[in-house]
Amino acid sequence: MLAITGATVKTITKGTLEGATVLIEGTKIKEIITCGDIPNGIEKIDAAGKIITPGLIDVHTHLGLMEEGSPVEDASVNEMTDPVTPHMRVVDAINPADPGFLEAVKGGVTCVQVVPGSANVVGGQGAVLKTNGQVVDEMIIKSPSGMKVAFGENPKRVYWQQKKLPSTRMGTAACLRQTLIEAQNYREKMASAKEKGTEGFERNLKMEALLDVLAGKVPLRAHAHRADDIVTAIRIAEEFNLQYTIEHCTEGDKIAGYLAQKNVRAAVGPTLSSRSKLELKDMGWHTVVALNKAGVKTSITTDHPVIPVQYLTINAAMAVRAGLDEDEALKAITITAAEHLGMEDRLGSIEPGKDADLVIWSGDPFHYKSRVEMTFIDGKRVG
Repeated sequence: MLAITGATVKTITKGTLEGATVLIEGTKIKEIITCGDIPNGIEKIDAAGKIITPGLIDVHTHLGLMEEGSPVEDASVNEMTDPVTPHMRVVDAINPADPGFLEAVKGGVTCVQVVPGSANVVGGQGAVLKTNGQVVDEMIIKSPSGMKVAFGENPKRVYWQQKKLPSTRMGTAACLRQTLIEAQNYREKMASAKEKGTEGFERNLKMEALLDVLAGKVPLRAHAHRADDIVTAIRIAEEFNLQYTIEHCTEGDKIAGYLAQKNVRAAVGPTLSSRSKLELKDMGWHTVVALNKAGVKTSITTDHPVIPVQYLTINAAMAVRAGLDEDEALKAITITAAEHLGMEDRLGSIEPGKDADLVIWSGDPFHYKSRVEMTFIDGKRVG
């Protein structure tokens, strides 16, 4: 066992505990001790005067797919040869040797979701993984974690240039609807073939990848910036009774009440970037503030490598400067982020039984002078 002693512990869900000890057994948090003796015969780390938080979570990245320092031709984030590629799996392309993983650990980010890019209407299957390791299969904690779909400028720009469907927002919506209907038809044919024992049923990897989406087991991760694109994503998800999250949600502030009514989970970002396209013209930190005020469950993302993942806390701090409550900002990169990924039973707070993913800070995580002094993933010090 390992005891990290004497720290200010931001549990996230159970308040802030002064002078507390976090007891780790194996890969899990065993106990948070606020009074009484620490068991003898175990390793201790003195964290007096330090702050401990859960490991940070970035819910939307392209870590390992768009490697830092590599040419764009080497990126594996978008298969831009077909607007519908649900059978693409990021786990087949993630490179754990991407320097971004080491930078994530140095910045206190212990868990990320990696998703395909937004060039396609249906981009493929994402995965949730820890940020330390040499073999991606050993880093994964959830795969698939979502099916990436995209609305707005990106898919229509890519396929307009190729003179293919979609070249309009109407085309994007129609393309997604048609794909989901084809998946429904495939499901019915598969069920019929199993019932009748019909030989010659041909498997279709594209359609098989969508079966768990139709069953509500795998959510759509819907890239949408503009308010009308966000509403289109919701409309289609509801037509097919799908689980979904909104990724980016740049103009979510304009329809915050509507999103709250729909119980939407939103990942906002990368707000620290420039306005590189028209649908980002109203981008700003006010979006996170407005969504939070309306009661929308909101996470903050860097969209690495658009913003380097190690600056996740800077993004949260900027939202605080714009008016977001500091506790809510920390939740946006811990427990709310874990909920966004459906991993709140394991991640996002310091509680007994949860993964021992912890960060020891020299001071307030949102202060520009504060440093990550130690990072733990599954109870092991990794940075």
